[in-house]
Amino acid sequence: MTEEDLRQLGVALLNSPAEAIVYSDREGLIRFWNAGAERVFGFTAEEALGQSLDIIIPERQRQRHWDGYDEVMKTGVSRYGSGDLLSVPALRKDGSRISVEFTIVPLKDADGAMLGMASVMRDVSARFEELKTLRRQATGR
Repeated sequence: MTEEDLRQLGVALLNSPAEAIVYSDREGLIRFWNAGAERVFGFTAEEALGQSLDIIIPERQRQRHWDGYDEVMKTGVSRYGSGDLLSVPALRKDGSRISVEFTIVPLKDADGAMLGMASVMRDVSARFEELKTLRRQATGR
């Protein structure tokens, strides 16, 4: 592939509505919000850009999230940085909760200092509810 082909591929992936892609800076402010994020979370890019990630993090998970986020921004190390799939609850614009699976991509400057974090997310609420139903049926609860 040529460099231009790679650039076009990157632009196509970033703008795809298939996956929610969100980039936040060191302070946790949203700096990139693609069409997939609009679809999954309900906020337009104009509404999300410049906002804290708190707009999609349920209140009960915020302290734990920010403790981990701040540690990664300080150290540049995450135990989830090698493609691990994480599952967490998230918030939509209308206040409803969804289940998302995501991977993270730490972004660093030339000296290795953290610039921010990109997340590639997918709404798995339907699958999560299906599994809960199957578990209830299996246990009789």
